[in-house]
Amino acid sequence: MSITGTLIVQMIVFAILVWFTMKFVWPPITAALDERAKKIAEGLSAADKAKLELATANKKVEQQLAGARDDAAKRLADAERLALQIVEEAKGKASEEGAKIVAAARAEAEQEATKAREQLRDQVAVLAVKGAEAILRREVNAGVHAELLGRLKTEL
Repeated sequence: MSITGTLIVQMIVFAILVWFTMKFVWPPITAALDERAKKIAEGLSAADKAKLELATANKKVEQQLAGARDDAAKRLADAERLALQIVEEAKGKASEEGAKIVAAARAEAEQEATKAREQLRDQVAVLAVKGAEAILRREVNAGVHAELLGRLKTEL
């Protein structure tokens, strides 16, 4: 193989091509590649940051849900306690009303018994007068002997 002029010219043209590529073509390509790498790195960084924010938001949501559950449980317990208290108060009021009704019924029964005793005394007094009249075989005037009947009534 011999070194000829065309080979030297080709080497010079190749060297110019390499110099031209390194000077004008290669810098925009490397700049574009660097810019793209930077954008990819920023995108990955943003994705990692978004993952962290999502995890933080999920933790906050879980905490708020736990708080809401606790609050709901407390309110439910308070409502049950209040319901039991209302039931107990109603039972107490019902017992009081029942006692009042029983007391009123006893008082009414006692009044009726007293009234019946009075009527029975009156009837016994009338029967005693009739009995005395029959025994004495003479007529006894009830109007005249009202005082005697009154004493007889109180004794009975």
